[in-house]
Amino acid sequence: MERLRVWAKALKRDVMALWLAARDPRVPLGAKLLAGLVAAYALSPIDLIPDFIPVLGYLDDLLIVPAGIWLAVRMIPAAVFEDLRRRAIDEERPASRVGMVLVLTVWLAAGMAAWLWLAD
Repeated sequence: MERLRVWAKALKRDVMALWLAARDPRVPLGAKLLAGLVAAYALSPIDLIPDFIPVLGYLDDLLIVPAGIWLAVRMIPAAVFEDLRRRAIDEERPASRVGMVLVLTVWLAAGMAAWLWLAD
């Protein structure tokens, strides 16, 4: 149980580091975009798959976010990311309205596609 707690704390720190990376001039543009998307999704108050859906609800938290973090971290220079990790410890967790809008847009598009498919 302690390992899980440590992993979750590191995950939160890395999300904050990615949030900082999206605004850091030392980070390449592609990495900034990916870091911004991952941080916006992770900090969004709404999940792509709501947690109340058995099993699937936690898959995004257990797979999508860590995979996005892993990929974004690989695109950021190691020394820069270590500096961002140190800075992330002191940062206050923001709420991501952009992430919420992105998730709501995906839901709306899926709903419209389902409606069009069923209407035919």
